[in-house]
Amino acid sequence: MSVAPGGLEQVRAFLNTWRLPHETRTPADDLPELAADKRAWRARFPEVPPPAPGEVAELTELRTALRESLGQSAPAGLNTWFERRPIRVTVGAESPVHYVAENGGAVSALLVLVTGALAHDLWARLKSCPDCRNVFYDHSRNRSRTWCAMYAETPDGRACGSIAKVRAYRSRKRES
Repeated sequence: MSVAPGGLEQVRAFLNTWRLPHETRTPADDLPELAADKRAWRARFPEVPPPAPGEVAELTELRTALRESLGQSAPAGLNTWFERRPIRVTVGAESPVHYVAENGGAVSALLVLVTGALAHDLWARLKSCPDCRNVFYDHSRNRSRTWCAMYAETPDGRACGSIAKVRAYRSRKRES
């Protein structure tokens, strides 16, 4: 697994609340269950307040918009979110630049984390695996990583890169 730096890891974990389990290959949405359990939410997203009951639908919309903007350095599709939930920039002693949400809540807190990633040119390094759709952080020097993993590093892991390369090899062999 490719851990993202700082608060971006919480955004990556949030995006992976929608997943495509390896066993069933049927989409699963963990967000409603996670939002209902405040203790589990705080453990997974320490910098994001637990969502209010009416905020879950908006969180689902945000997750979809963020997943659609993965890998882009300037995702224009997020502008409507920043219009709905403005982020204020402050300069302080603790950190040179600090981002603060005008409104409270989970959606605003996630947008603050996304703003920091955009400002530090880290957002484009978040990508979605073309096979399992898992969101990962691309640590490669030239930002060229395609799959979540080349090897199944854990018992429940999937080697999407190796699987794709084997498929391509077999396809070339069939053609020749």
